[in-house]
This record gives sequence, structure tokens and C-alpha cells, in this order.
Amino acid sequence: MAELPFPLPDLGEGLIEATVLDWLVAEGDQVERNQPLVEVETTKSALELPSPQSGKVLKLYGAPGDVIKVGDPLIVFEVPDDTAGIVGTVPTEEAPKRRVRLSANLDDD
Repeated sequence: MAELPFPLPDLGEGLIEATVLDWLVAEGDQVERNQPLVEVETTKSALELPSPQSGKVLKLYGAPGDVIKVGDPLIVFEVPDDTAGIVGTVPTEEAPKRRVRLSANLDDD
């Protein structure tokens, strides 16, 4: 088994920190990918952060009311060794499936 930390992600719009409102999981819980983990509040909104993967919760950082900086540890998972490097899917750029061909009408009427 491997330990995999999950830091507070960049929540966008220049936000640099979030306040923990409520943990929705506890240490020792088994969680599934996309299961809500924690409610946090930023200067702009309150939101639930989903789990980036399945695993056992080993450690939670921050009690309700604590401020966590973006990039600081939020939670540590225990995962099987063969999934330790897999957190999610990486978006890829694909060529458009439909192509449009334009042609000019060059008739000299």
C-alpha cells in the first residue's frame, strides 16, 4: 500500500486559500472516486470537494474553521501500490471530427 496526499486544489479566480467548514469523511473511512470529502468556503463561495480517487482516508488536515492554503495538504489516502500514480484523467486535445471545406465560386459572369 502507498500513501498519496491530496493538496487543496487551485479553486480558480485567484483564490489562494479556503476555510474548512465540515469534513464529510473521517480517518479510516473507505471512499470512492468523486465522493464528497469536505465542505470548504472561499471568499467567493462554499463548495464540496470530491475525492480524486478511491482509497482509505489516513489523515485529515484542518478542523472546521481552519484555513488551508492552496497546495497545502488536505487529506492523505492509502491506495494500492499499482494505483498510487493514477489520480484522474488528463484531458487531451483531439482533432475535430468534422471538417468544413470552403471553396470560392470564381465564375466570371
